[in-house]
Amino acid sequence: MTSSGLRKSLDVVAAIEAAKGTVVLLAGFGLLGLLHRDLHELSSKIVMHLHLNPARKYPHIFIDLMSSLNDQRLWFMAGMAVLYSTLRFVEAYGLWKQKTWAEWLALVGGCIYLPAEVYEIAKKVTFIHVSALVVNLVVVLLMAKVLLQKRQGRKV
Repeated sequence: MTSSGLRKSLDVVAAIEAAKGTVVLLAGFGLLGLLHRDLHELSSKIVMHLHLNPARKYPHIFIDLMSSLNDQRLWFMAGMAVLYSTLRFVEAYGLWKQKTWAEWLALVGGCIYLPAEVYEIAKKVTFIHVSALVVNLVVVLLMAKVLLQKRQGRKV
């Protein structure tokens, strides 16, 4: 891959990381919208709106999970979303600026998810599981190549 091809690939990875940060940040703000609400009633309405049987396994799990949330847990989850999205935004910035620390962060971050993705595929092969594994593998291999080239003194 040419130097400009690697550069464009890094920009794509940076855009993916920024998008992940944006999605999680929006989810965190969505959690704050649930503060001071009757979450049992809300979850029951959602299940009924989707024409699901609340006595079935997954709708019941959803209702129980939502019912167990309180304002303190919602604040904690929203705070974790802000931290995660901040990490993703910092990583994206670093990749756009061709910072070695960001490339290492992307490499390590991608490697962390690989065992979980392989496990999920071992349980059940789905398009989403396979796609996540392939994308993460491509990112890990790309970051490894970029870091190796930098180590050898070649321009990225």
